[in-house]
Amino acid sequence: MTVMAGTKYPDMWVDPEDDPRESDAVSLGDERATIMEYMRTQRLTLELKCSELDAAGMAKRSVEPSTMSLLGIVRHMADVEHSWMRRIMDGQDIPRLYFDPEDRDADWNGAVADPVVVDEAWAKWRTECEFTDAFVANAPDMGMVDPKGEVSLRDVLIHLIEEYARHNGHADLIRERVDGRTGQ
Repeated sequence: MTVMAGTKYPDMWVDPEDDPRESDAVSLGDERATIMEYMRTQRLTLELKCSELDAAGMAKRSVEPSTMSLLGIVRHMADVEHSWMRRIMDGQDIPRLYFDPEDRDADWNGAVADPVVVDEAWAKWRTECEFTDAFVANAPDMGMVDPKGEVSLRDVLIHLIEEYARHNGHADLIRERVDGRTGQ
């Protein structure tokens, strides 16, 4: 997604009437559609916060000693969707995306200012988003549980939305630190 700066409000990513997050789906949809619309909005918000940045901007850390960066958030959210949807809900016996037994925060610490790392992170994130979307579309209902019978799809999706919302708040502050752009 390419987002240009607003022309009516130059300090915003897009003018409010052009905001890709605006939709009537939340008020018109059933439970599945409503939850997935909230997920779509949170994902688009993350993309907006990262738009028009080079690798250095994506990898810029929030504040010392934190390793949090916009790139780290993208990597982290790819791993979160991967773990919850593939490993837990689909029961796949596969490793985590950014797991390193010697570095619990590999998703954050590996977020370095390299265009290849940035491209890889976005590719993995998009792949995991597509998997989640397909899994949810094919699920019998939102109350379905994981193969171990421990958590429902509804609970996992609400958790993912909460995780995106929390990190999008971090992304607001990080983006302001990177280049002064705020809000929206």
